[in-house]
Amino acid sequence: MSPIRTTHGGHISTELRINDRIRVPEVRLVGPNGETVGIVPTGEALKLAQEADLDLVEVAPMARPPVCKLMDYGKFKYENAQKAREARRNQTNVIIKEMKLRPKIDAHDYETKKGHVVRFLKAGDKVKITIMFRGREQHRPELGFRLLQRLAEDVTELGFVESAPKQDGRNMIMVLGPHKKKAEAKVELQAAKAERAAARAADVAEERAERTAANAGHQVAAKKEHGRSENLDPEIEA
Repeated sequence: MSPIRTTHGGHISTELRINDRIRVPEVRLVGPNGETVGIVPTGEALKLAQEADLDLVEVAPMARPPVCKLMDYGKFKYENAQKAREARRNQTNVIIKEMKLRPKIDAHDYETKKGHVVRFLKAGDKVKITIMFRGREQHRPELGFRLLQRLAEDVTELGFVESAPKQDGRNMIMVLGPHKKKAEAKVELQAAKAERAAARAADVAEERAERTAANAGHQVAAKKEHGRSENLDPEIEA
């Protein structure tokens, strides 16, 4: 019995075949504006491409016969690269922030921690809340559970409980998810920032106008006073 030969496939190219690389005898041709030309010999399709100063591009190689289109292949690749770059720019990565609390946290520290959680949720980020138990606190998990419930209720307008509180060794963990997506939150934060900047600019302009008006008033008063002093005759007694 002859040995079994194993063949390994080579790298599959994702590049479209164009022009002379298209070796099939005939193709289903599509014009540059999307119009259907029909099934034509590949040589004729190449001639039409050359006459139009375009490329013959195989857009559906698995069809029978393969579908080819007349187009500017360089422009096509450039536009596709631009679309891919824009898609990557608009892609939002899910970020999970973490906030750690103690079960017997005081009121001031709680408000501070809650403020951070509010800021994270407003920015469209998830927040992992970790309650850290020490010593005898490990035997009072209800303290951590009540604290997590309280925090979830305090930020319910901005987020929701994505992962319910659960014990993990010495810790108890809960995950809050934002109501708004990262992209939406980013747009709102930018709009709020622009609004604050516009308000500051308006305040500065108003202050400048008030100072200008005040200075103008002082100048008019000084001019009138100067005019009266020039008209007085020092030898005339009242």
